[in-house]
Amino acid sequence: MAEVATLVRPQRWDAPFGPEMTDGDVEMLLARPEFGDIDRDRFPASTPLDGILRNDTRLVRTQPGDIVLRSGDYGNSAFLILDGDLRVVLAPDLPSRLLGRQQTRKKGFFEALAQLWTNRWVPEVRNVANYTNRGLRAAEKLEDSRVFLQDIPVVLDKHRTAKISAGTLFGELAALGRVPRTASVFSESDALLLEIRWQGLRELRKYAPAWRAQIDESYRDNALNAHLRSTPLFADVDFAVVQDIAKEVLFETYGSFDWHVTYKKERQRGAEQSSGTVICQEGDYPDGVLLIRAGFARVSTRYGSGQRNLTYLGAGDVFGLDELYEGFKSGETKPLQTSLTALGYVDLLRVPAPVLEQHVFPSMKPPKVRLADLAGRLAADDGLFEWAVDERFVNATMAMLIDMDRCVRCDDCVRACASTHGGNPRFIRHGQTFDHWMVANACMHCADPVCMIGCPTGAIHRDTGTGTVVVNDDTCIGCGTCANSCPYENIRLVEINDQSGRPLVDPDHGRPIFKATKCDLCVGNPGGPACVRACPHDALRRVDFRYADPFAEASA
Repeated sequence: MAEVATLVRPQRWDAPFGPEMTDGDVEMLLARPEFGDIDRDRFPASTPLDGILRNDTRLVRTQPGDIVLRSGDYGNSAFLILDGDLRVVLAPDLPSRLLGRQQTRKKGFFEALAQLWTNRWVPEVRNVANYTNRGLRAAEKLEDSRVFLQDIPVVLDKHRTAKISAGTLFGELAALGRVPRTASVFSESDALLLEIRWQGLRELRKYAPAWRAQIDESYRDNALNAHLRSTPLFADVDFAVVQDIAKEVLFETYGSFDWHVTYKKERQRGAEQSSGTVICQEGDYPDGVLLIRAGFARVSTRYGSGQRNLTYLGAGDVFGLDELYEGFKSGETKPLQTSLTALGYVDLLRVPAPVLEQHVFPSMKPPKVRLADLAGRLAADDGLFEWAVDERFVNATMAMLIDMDRCVRCDDCVRACASTHGGNPRFIRHGQTFDHWMVANACMHCADPVCMIGCPTGAIHRDTGTGTVVVNDDTCIGCGTCANSCPYENIRLVEINDQSGRPLVDPDHGRPIFKATKCDLCVGNPGGPACVRACPHDALRRVDFRYADPFAEASA
């Protein structure tokens, strides 16, 4: 018998959210009304309440002016105020510079041209003077550093805010649905917060009725009505009726919220990607329409002994409408013609069939395109589409797609990128390949930018004008959170040098200073990405895998 190696299976709580949590901290939390009134017997033995508090939460202490949440950020945790007062910025939002972000401006023609001869021999040169007034409050651990407001009275004078105090839960909607934060929150006084990562929040919502009611009511009041009204399915429904519909909507989540962690590990060891979590199967009878709120899902049909991909759905898309509407018109129940599978993670809303039959279907026009009809309209070489879905490139809004039949490996694209970014290119000309297509290792500016989750200073963010994911070099602290999170390994940490070419080091430890770098689509250049413009053979395109066939577009 062959010798085998053994390994204890990793457990969820092998890596606690707050390693510093003590028995005393847990006892303090259990004594508070938010947790003391919870029936602990509702929690399974494998996930007890005290275990959640010890492993899925951490205590966060803030000082006046510390920014806790930034509007537009992506997050995976919520906060409960234990002590102190915070402020929610209502209108107008705080300026980008106060949130730790950069204000992008387009270079003039001569400024862009000057890049060709102003690059230094030493790459990654920085003007150290830019780092002297960053509005950062340092901490013992890099990931605990915070951007802070240096003049709170001025902020309160110029911005409409609302005070929130002990007992308030905030940030839970974005944490559970992985959608952008809708408001910025900062400390008005010294405060003690309990940060709850999404796994713990999910368990509290599942086993503690009071928490579930609070979270669901908050979502229905603040986001659900707006979401339904923005969906074409309910465009012609009266506002009061939409409010009634919202009361019947069910919240569902499939797949792994941290899908990028597993994806990255499997990709590094060359393993085949998992097929995903099945949401509903072809032949099932639908009991409602599914509205995708966040994430991606694969639509497929039976093909021999397996499944054939037809399309994929993202935020704002609908599944199950065709069959329910046909059943309503014919008076006969119609089974689903396709299957739906979560690609990594999907957050969706289920609108029950009786609600649709009462309020929507009587006046609705038949859908113009049915998902099942896509089976007869697939491209001849649909293997490319299968590959793009399996590799999660459907997440990309600006992937670097290279036609290797046209590419002559001249590296003009790499040199153009280097010339635009101080002598060091922001991508690597290799990557995943299928047939003669390659998706290079360049930031894809994802629809679901998991790299933005957890950045302590807001340095990595979406540009408000273009939606491009960029890094503010002035407030980047080189903690590596974004690089570690990127599923596609498209962010790198580089050692930087001062204007004299000397390596910059930490005076306390003598270690090099790092900064995160990535493709920024040449956001400041008037002509757009230099890599595309420099390719002499038209072999390179930046494509959006979420829409039309990017391969056909690149071949045109």
